[in-house]
Amino acid sequence: MSRKKIYVLDTSVYLTNADAIYAFKNHDVYVPLKVFEEIDKHKKRQDLVGAQARKIIRIWDELRTKGSLKKGVRIRQGLGIIKSVSAADIDRDDLPQDLDIKIPDHLIIATARTVARESERKVILVSRDINMRVIADAIGLPCEDFQNQQIVDDSDSIYTGFSEVLVDDEIIDQFYDKKEVYLEGKNLKTNEYVMLISNANEKKTALGRFINEHTPVRQLRKEKRGVWGIKPRNKEQSFLIDALMDPDIEVITAIGKAGSGKTLCAIAAALEQTLDERTSIYTRLIVSRPVQPLGKDIGFLPGTMEEKMSPWLMPIQDNLQTLMGNDKVTLDMYLEKGTIEIEAITYIRGRSIGKAFIIIDEAQNLTTHELKTIITRVGEGTKIVLTGDVEQIDNVYIDATTNGLTHAVEKFKDFELAAHVTLLKGERSRVATFAAQNL
Repeated sequence: MSRKKIYVLDTSVYLTNADAIYAFKNHDVYVPLKVFEEIDKHKKRQDLVGAQARKIIRIWDELRTKGSLKKGVRIRQGLGIIKSVSAADIDRDDLPQDLDIKIPDHLIIATARTVARESERKVILVSRDINMRVIADAIGLPCEDFQNQQIVDDSDSIYTGFSEVLVDDEIIDQFYDKKEVYLEGKNLKTNEYVMLISNANEKKTALGRFINEHTPVRQLRKEKRGVWGIKPRNKEQSFLIDALMDPDIEVITAIGKAGSGKTLCAIAAALEQTLDERTSIYTRLIVSRPVQPLGKDIGFLPGTMEEKMSPWLMPIQDNLQTLMGNDKVTLDMYLEKGTIEIEAITYIRGRSIGKAFIIIDEAQNLTTHELKTIITRVGEGTKIVLTGDVEQIDNVYIDATTNGLTHAVEKFKDFELAAHVTLLKGERSRVATFAAQNL
């Protein structure tokens, strides 16, 4: 059997990342006709999925001008060919009776199986849809997730942004006396938070931020009156507030379970640096989150687009209202002036945003490409904060290892303008903490 493989890509792959077509080296990519049809259904969507649909359609259109998609066209120099395949030759007797080819996913699976039956080469179905991969495997069709975007082995491997470092007892004394303390040979990342622990007394500790081996460990910022009334309740929140209030840190990622305070701390810091005249750095606050479910599900909701988005944006509004002492009148004033913007991710794409404090909540529901699209909108003088829980993903096409937030954590962990914090403790209530840990 030839070592050159045939990859049959499902609709979900293209909707996640249209550039996936370039990821298969010299192997060939086959496109079932049903996939063309399914992509077409998404092209008018005014969200990031729609953008991917339109992009892959443009790619296909460009390729077809270079040859026949039916016969096969070279994707790019050094890559394989792309070829359309029809379901017309499907041998229905060769398929389990349980498969209904009237169902798009089943038809795509059937098409891939027919290609496999007729070819001497190994044929692999690639899908971001977990259930589709399960069905394919159940009938003996080789299948894979699109792993080009997997950046860690599992969620436990994600960079935490924090390390414990054993030091001599006198080092901690020097640190508290505000003398310069350097850490060398500890394999720490830029802007990684550390707990210095005395090797003589493990209860003797100090918290700081490692910059690099040639720069002294930095003391955490002390906000005596709190940040917009919020004071940290644990060391992780102290780390997060330190990063949020440092104007030299422009990209912050924060991972934590529900109730860990990541979003509340971020919004409090944003209000402090946007609305407080004494500490104002940014001209406006933009808070956003991905909308799940997307597409036509929203279309069925009554009202204007703002009204349709309201259920998904309500948690943000609740946090804002709480931090502003439940003063809805004042909050509405800032919203009307544009000093505070609450909007869906869809409306950030295509903008260039300067001098703003941006918070992207529930960022674990974004694909890598979607998050890249958003971060590249960041202009001069803007801070962007990405928060989320990688164990709570609503997007069926991504998981804890392939989502945009995980990618951002890993890609930015050595960037001098970035910091990451993993929050471990729930602080919303004892009930919420118990539920997060045990249910």
